[in-house]
Amino acid sequence: MAAKAKICGVSTPEAVGAALDGGAAFLGFMFFANSPRNIAPEAAGRLAPPIRARGAKAVAVTVDPSDSELDAIVAGLAPDLIQLHGKESPARVREIAQRSGRGVIKVLPVSEPADIAAAQAYEPLVEHLMFETKPPKDADRPGGLGVTFDWTLLEGRRFQRPWFLAGGLNPWNVGEAIGVSGAPLVDVSSGVERGPGLKDPALIQAFLDAVRRA
Repeated sequence: MAAKAKICGVSTPEAVGAALDGGAAFLGFMFFANSPRNIAPEAAGRLAPPIRARGAKAVAVTVDPSDSELDAIVAGLAPDLIQLHGKESPARVREIAQRSGRGVIKVLPVSEPADIAAAQAYEPLVEHLMFETKPPKDADRPGGLGVTFDWTLLEGRRFQRPWFLAGGLNPWNVGEAIGVSGAPLVDVSSGVERGPGLKDPALIQAFLDAVRRA
């Protein structure tokens, strides 16, 4: 079964078009002020119609969102899924799913085996898990930093939910990452950019081609 891909941090019609033309199954919009990919909910909503028309899913990427932020995102984008990239507890994840009426992707930062064990508390509550490189302590954001982790930590693992591999993936390493980890889903952001927040359609296409070949 071929892996499916999420292109995260899209903010222009060109990036959306390249992701859809290349066969991305998920497109992520970043709602986090510190990110160079930050976008307003209404602007994301204007970019979303082609995503739905092509049968892909729009994902709202958030970091410890407040209820009012969630409400604005749901009103502006009407996402299919909400990705939680902060320190949300299992109880908060349940609240967010119930309040938004959307499926949740919970991101788990990884640097050692114990970090993967944390998934058990979230599995009953979410549609998907995502394993991302744990950021350095001085990082100003929890992801999109272009750094990988040890993919063998996921080798042979089984989870109750479909899961994404993220963190430092790009067109040149994603095939190996899928082969080592067994990831059914992969997520890329900075690895398909020519500068911070500037998605490159050619890199998006190359990444999706590499996923298809893996």
